[in-house]
Amino acid sequence: MKKILSAALILCLSLGILAGCDKFEKTEMEYKEIVVFAAASMQETLSDIAQKYTKNHDGVEIVFNFDSSGTLKTQIEEGAECHVFVSAAQKQMNELDDKGLINSEDRFNVVSNKCVLIVPAGNPAKIKGFDDVASGSFTLMSMGNSDVPAGQYGQQVLESLGAWDKLNADGKLTFASNVREVLAQVEEGAVDCGIVYSTDTMVSGNKVEVIAEAPEGSHDDIIYPACTIAGADNYDEAKDFLEYLRSGDAKGIFEKAGFSIPE
Repeated sequence: MKKILSAALILCLSLGILAGCDKFEKTEMEYKEIVVFAAASMQETLSDIAQKYTKNHDGVEIVFNFDSSGTLKTQIEEGAECHVFVSAAQKQMNELDDKGLINSEDRFNVVSNKCVLIVPAGNPAKIKGFDDVASGSFTLMSMGNSDVPAGQYGQQVLESLGAWDKLNADGKLTFASNVREVLAQVEEGAVDCGIVYSTDTMVSGNKVEVIAEAPEGSHDDIIYPACTIAGADNYDEAKDFLEYLRSGDAKGIFEKAGFSIPE
């Protein structure tokens, strides 16, 4: 009798384990991964938003690729897997739109930002503002390269001050592949100053000082558009996450980090 009971117990346990495995396989089969390409300046905010989003969306994982918008645009053009793109400028999104690579009907402006001049803590070069930059009274400035929106905005600022050509000719500019590299160079004191977004300074603690905002009208408006990618799988899940970026929860996280919400 005991042997019969033991055999029955083993059978029940085996069936339970198999049922659990079947449930696991089913969960894996229904699992959805959303790949989001986003400007480096959005790393902290989008990571926080995704964490909040996935708590209420079982079976969905958000995977990020943060870099300069120009680099991300090129990767999308070359066929990299991507479901949602958030750019730090309209230019890159427009170029993808022209090639039919985004679902343009899903596109909207997520946040806006500001361009600022920063120096290492303590301001060793004693830079007082953009006038000092224009006069070249420093040794080396860091900014994004021509493929980086922050670099494009920075160039517009320097051109508006009549300083771009001279600073380039004098070798006073060094260029980074994304805005967070600029921030790191200033934090480390490798350069005297740099041009970044105001939100970047929020993640730096007391390692840098903001000296000035770019003069009004000296650069294009800094607007971050977002959109789903044409032809990508998991479209419904991607669109749902994209729409979540309009939610009150997401807006609160963006605003806390120093972004503004476009009207």
